[in-house]
Amino acid sequence: MEEPQIHESAQGPRVTPAPSRTAQTPRPVPGPRPAAVPRPGRPGPSPAAAGRAGGTAPRPAPPAQRAPQATPGPVPAAPAAPAAPAAPSVSAAVPQIQLIPASAEGALDAAEEAVDLLLDTGRAPGDILVLTTGDPHPWAAHELSFGEAAYWALHDAGDDVFYADAAQVQRATGRPVVVFAVNGGAADTVVGSLPVALTRAGALLIVCGDPQQINSVLGAGV
Repeated sequence: MEEPQIHESAQGPRVTPAPSRTAQTPRPVPGPRPAAVPRPGRPGPSPAAAGRAGGTAPRPAPPAQRAPQATPGPVPAAPAAPAAPAAPSVSAAVPQIQLIPASAEGALDAAEEAVDLLLDTGRAPGDILVLTTGDPHPWAAHELSFGEAAYWALHDAGDDVFYADAAQVQRATGRPVVVFAVNGGAADTVVGSLPVALTRAGALLIVCGDPQQINSVLGAGV
């Protein structure tokens, strides 16, 4: 009896098991670095540096409350220095003086021309007072014919040029412009009335007459 022959079966390539590898332990992921402990006398890390290191910047501590300081009492004010007296206005106290040389015969005409010039330059008629030392102005002579009460009522109204005798200058009230015509009359009338006319003029005194006589009365060259 024949022994059965055992035929080797065809085998594929043998797989040699790879040597087993030891499983590696996972490395720890680095976390945020702890903030460095500040050394004495040196400032610690700034909030920006702590943020870059992955940490949260600590909030600054609130400022320490200061003790309330005592409120000083009111300081007594220094005594005010006495106000210096205001200097008087020269222009307001002394009016400007304008001299128009004229003879006694031509003084009234010169005064009329001065009045016309004042009105043409915008001066109101009620701002002008005309005084004569000799014959009265024709307007004054006409108005006096209706009585002195009506005549001086026109003066008090103050809405037109008023003509008066220089001897009555004390009765006339002041106006911004006074025109003084030395058209004759007694020398005493000029001496007594011209300085008063100066006090009646608020801004301007116009004198029509002899310059030498006028300068001697006013006591200064004009």
